Amino acid sequence: MHHSYGSGHPIRMVILSFMALITVVLFTNVAYAIDPINKTWFRGLAIHGYDPVAYFTEEKAVEGSDEFEYEWQDATWRFSSAENRDKFISMPERFAPQYGGYCAYALAQGLTVDIDPEAWTIVDDKLYLNVNKSIQRTWQQDLHRYIAQADANWPRVLIAQE
Repeated sequence: MHHSYGSGHPIRMVILSFMALITVVLFTNVAYAIDPINKTWFRGLAIHGYDPVAYFTEEKAVEGSDEFEYEWQDATWRFSSAENRDKFISMPERFAPQYGGYCAYALAQGLTVDIDPEAWTIVDDKLYLNVNKSIQRTWQQDLHRYIAQADANWPRVLIAQE
């Protein structure tokens, strides 16, 4: 006489258990705190490894080098030169992007979204990043209103997700 325990084949049970685990992981992400600095999952690079100082000095997005790195706020910041790295070290708040490097437009909507380092704007000597060029164009149409909304949302977003 054959006895069946559970709902069938052992492989099927493993697959169902794995799917249940994935579901739990996917739908419990609200329990994780938002990092105050948007960084890559691998290596923890701020601005995807782009040089924050170059936006101001060269007025363009410039990839940093692993030769010129600095750890600040639990993230690795890369620079295209020792001079830019040293400028950042002397006053990181001056050069770091607003809202921890999350998309400024998304933050105006109360969301934290990753960025494209090529979608950037400097307003009143502050660096703002966006998720892509299309959203950047939308953001630039009323950026002072969006900045005010993002400024108001930023502390709430951090607290709500801690």
